[in-house]
Amino acid sequence: MLRGQRVLMDADLAALYGVSVKRLKEQVKRNRARFPGDFVFQPEINELRSLRSQFATLDTGRGRHSKFPPLAFTEHGAIMTATILNSPRAVEMSVYIVRAFVKLREILASNKDLARKLEKLEKSVAILDATTRRQFDEVYAAIRALMAPPAGKPRPIGFMAHVEK
Repeated sequence: MLRGQRVLMDADLAALYGVSVKRLKEQVKRNRARFPGDFVFQPEINELRSLRSQFATLDTGRGRHSKFPPLAFTEHGAIMTATILNSPRAVEMSVYIVRAFVKLREILASNKDLARKLEKLEKSVAILDATTRRQFDEVYAAIRALMAPPAGKPRPIGFMAHVEK
């Protein structure tokens, strides 16, 4: 979590898409217009310290860590990255995302169709004559009566011997 958002760091996103961090950053730089500030941002020094303290100790050795600050990608930035990378995994993710949006659009369209049918039914019931509406009201009243608990004193549980007076 950085700046109140869930993010993926560039190294994690590169591993997810099967590319090097260098390649990922290169493509983001070349396609800067596709990555506004709410898609990707560079963490500030105090945020980096916070992240670094969560990773215990760093490995020693020359060239083991980037001398440039990492990039943090929000959910939208991670999806946009799939569209600019050419790795097989990134292409697969792009196709998956497109299919998910198409499916979502189909679901929304079917709900609109259902809402139209319901509205049409309500209008047709509203224009019924008074006799038919009264019959519907009687049916509704009968259903409500069946749904209501029975009135009266509940019978005791268990065996009761009937005593004659």
